[in-house]
Amino acid sequence: MASLPNPVRLLILYIGLALARAGLVDPKHVRRTTDLAWPRIVTGLARMSKNAVDVAMVGIAVGPVAIAGVGFASPYWGLAFSLGGGLAGGTIALVSQRYGAEAFDELGVAVRASAALVVAVTIPVSAAFWLLPTELISVMTNDARAIELGGTYLKILAFGVPFAGLNLVGSRIYIGADDAWTPMVVRAGGALANIVLSAGFIFGLGMGVAGAAVGTVLSNVVVTAAFAGGLVAGRLPGTPALPVKIDPFGTYLDGETMRDVVKIGLPVVGRNTVWTVAKFPMLAIVGLFGANVVAAYVIARRIWGLMNTPGWGFGLASSSLVGQALGDGDERGAESYARDIVVFSVATYVVAAILVGAFAEPIVRSFVSDPAELSIPVAVSLVYAACVATVAQGVKSAAAGPLDASGDTRWPFYSQMVGMFCCAIPVAYLGATTSLGLFGLYLSFLAETTVPAAINYYRFSTGKWKAISREFRPDAAVADD
Repeated sequence: MASLPNPVRLLILYIGLALARAGLVDPKHVRRTTDLAWPRIVTGLARMSKNAVDVAMVGIAVGPVAIAGVGFASPYWGLAFSLGGGLAGGTIALVSQRYGAEAFDELGVAVRASAALVVAVTIPVSAAFWLLPTELISVMTNDARAIELGGTYLKILAFGVPFAGLNLVGSRIYIGADDAWTPMVVRAGGALANIVLSAGFIFGLGMGVAGAAVGTVLSNVVVTAAFAGGLVAGRLPGTPALPVKIDPFGTYLDGETMRDVVKIGLPVVGRNTVWTVAKFPMLAIVGLFGANVVAAYVIARRIWGLMNTPGWGFGLASSSLVGQALGDGDERGAESYARDIVVFSVATYVVAAILVGAFAEPIVRSFVSDPAELSIPVAVSLVYAACVATVAQGVKSAAAGPLDASGDTRWPFYSQMVGMFCCAIPVAYLGATTSLGLFGLYLSFLAETTVPAAINYYRFSTGKWKAISREFRPDAAVADD
């Protein structure tokens, strides 16, 4: 499947082979990394495009106030991905190491335990969204119309929270088992379905922000059903077969496995939650600049999300390949993969930043029907700042990959915490309350990525993650370091 002439794959492969010709990376690593990374990047592009299109559609249908309302609801929706993605960090570590060691019986136990944990932690979140939507939105703004629209959006999203978490676990299971194609097909298909459904509800039925929310919920339900069916059957039509089938009637409450998932995944939940929680004060601070700047900021974040998709692929490819090498006891090979993927990731981010920067203004204008309703120069300048900041994201994501694969997940959590709460938010606040102005928002983008990148890479460079991985391996095979 990886040999298909996909333009994203070809671009990633070309960048990697150029680095290999320069002697910076191993060409074998380039090909294996590309095969795992590009489907995840396509998935990310599809999902982030969906988010951007949702914002553009509600902006066109209702106006910038709807963009602000959806923006204020986004941190809450992000909790589903923080919880699901965090526990999925434990899932990919256990699955990839068991796959590398061919311990397939233990792999099924890890899958069921992960699913049970995600459902248990997301249902209370879902209930809160349903019961207190407007109260939650009003934490960040006193704009009555934005609260109304954001509350409507959030209340409907409540039904999709458990499914969003399960989707992340499902994709990590496949990637940990060396199959990035199936998650791409399923999740990219879900994102496309989301766009079609949302467009029909927003414009065809005139449902506005409620239509965008309904489309999101329904698409997440479909994706969850597809992953579950594929895991039980061992494959989906047109996708590679997994080495095992997951018995849905096996035990879901294996204490030892659940403890491992939580031990590895809890710091990842914390890391993901840092940005989700940070959105609340950040959006409140941006709100001090006025409604138009909020809309410009939300648009810039959506565009940044698109630029950040290489990190999805390289981070998870690193977790999978490093985890498989560790499961096989090859610590030197694991480190070699990790270092090459960091270089590969940074080069890809540079290309993405250049492409987006070149077309920043027309991209921003596509989010509104009347450009006079939005401060185009502010939005464009924020996109330029994101282009500069996103290069460090390549180091941050790729360096976190080997730490996640080994179970050394605390340092990426610490790095995200320091970057957001000690650097990015204070700088943004200074911008809103002093003569620093919008320059504070530009600097906050830079602090958000460079600080965690430096910390993650430092921890990776110490090599301590290799020793930590021995605690979670399915057997005692350990290579000499």
